[in-house]
Formats: sequence, C-alpha cells, structure tokens
Amino acid sequence: MSILEMIDVYWLYALVGQYPQGPLGGLCLTVLLALLGMVLALPLGVLLGVARVSRPRVLRWPVTAWVFVVRGTPLLMVVFWAYFFLPSVTGQKTGQFATMLAALVLFDAAYLAEIVRAGLQALPAGQAQAAQALGMSRLQALRLVLLPQALRQMLPSLVNQLASTIKQTSLGTIIGLSELSFIANQINAQVLVQPVAVYGGLALCYFVLCFGLSRCAHALERRLGAGPRIRTA
Repeated sequence: MSILEMIDVYWLYALVGQYPQGPLGGLCLTVLLALLGMVLALPLGVLLGVARVSRPRVLRWPVTAWVFVVRGTPLLMVVFWAYFFLPSVTGQKTGQFATMLAALVLFDAAYLAEIVRAGLQALPAGQAQAAQALGMSRLQALRLVLLPQALRQMLPSLVNQLASTIKQTSLGTIIGLSELSFIANQINAQVLVQPVAVYGGLALCYFVLCFGLSRCAHALERRLGAGPRIRTA
C-alpha cells in the first residue's frame, strides 16, 4: 500500500476513530481531552496558586508540598495512580477517558498553580496596597484587582501549557485510550510496511498543533506587552 492509498483509507479513522459506529477517538479525542483537562484544571490551579502565596502557613505549606510532589512526578505515574486509585475510591472500574482526564487535571493543576503564583508575585506590590487603601479586604483585592491583572498576563503561559497537555495525552495509549497515538499504533499494525510514514504523520500532527499554539502564545504575548514568559518548568 502506497502512502497516498494509506492516507485515503485511514484519514477518517485517524481523525475520529470508530465514531459514529463506536467511541470517539483519534485527533478529535486528543484535542477534546486536552481542552477538557485545561478547563477543569484551571479553577483548581487558581485556588492552589492563591494558596501558594497566602500568609497562613497551615494552608501554604501543604499546598506547596502537594504541588512539588506532583510536578516532580512523571505524568506516567499520575496516570497509573488515577487508573488504580479511582476505582478503589469510587468502587467501580473507571474508563480510560475518565482516568486520563483525572490524571491530566491533577498534573495540569500543579503546573497552573505555579503559573498563577508567578503571575501574582510579578504584580507590583502597590496594587494590593492601593486596593486596601480603598477599603477592600484582602479577598476583595485578590478577586477584583490582582487576579484579573495576573490572569491577563498569564494568557501566553496558559496557551503554552495547553500545547504541553496535547503532547501529554499521548500517554493515554498505555491504558488503551484511543487517542491519536493509539490510533497510529493501530494503523501501523494493519499496514506493517509503512512505519516511517505512519509515525512521521503522527509527529507532524503533534507539531502542527503545538507549533500553532506556540505561535498563538507569542502573538498574545506581543499583543499584551507581557514581556518574558513566566517559566515554571
């Protein structure tokens, strides 16, 4: 089978998997999983990031320890934790999609917490002082003054984190999730004689997605005048 024939036969399978005859998979599932992971991790990441800069040690130290443990652990281990721990808590077997989503949310939340922490600490100290001088409480100053400014400056870093999350979804193949890498393995097992073309196409898909997002992040950075990106890794 030539490369063109292979593309003609398998392009739809690589795009949506077995859908609509079966579960959604392929590129669409990869993008959906990454977007859901980021959307669900963002509120948790904001809460953890705020806790990282809070004054009470009883709140700051446990959150700091949790963030460092997760960020110092390979995502592969987090996937295994979610795969074996969630069923023991819920009492029922967790599907591959829910397992991978839970792992991504936990993992991304730790990285987003550091992005939020860095964004808040990058703001001039006068912002909080001015808000308190106007009679705002610390919580009001954080919610109405500090967080909106910090989140605006963090947009490029959030887009870059989304690009990282897209690449991390490829680990779903180890638990049988039919994301893009799993579909590529399935196609390669059927074609056999075109591994370079199959995995070259897989690499190209990831490159196009992630490079496009990195360009979006760069454009946002220039538009917002944010200066150097917040680096957390």
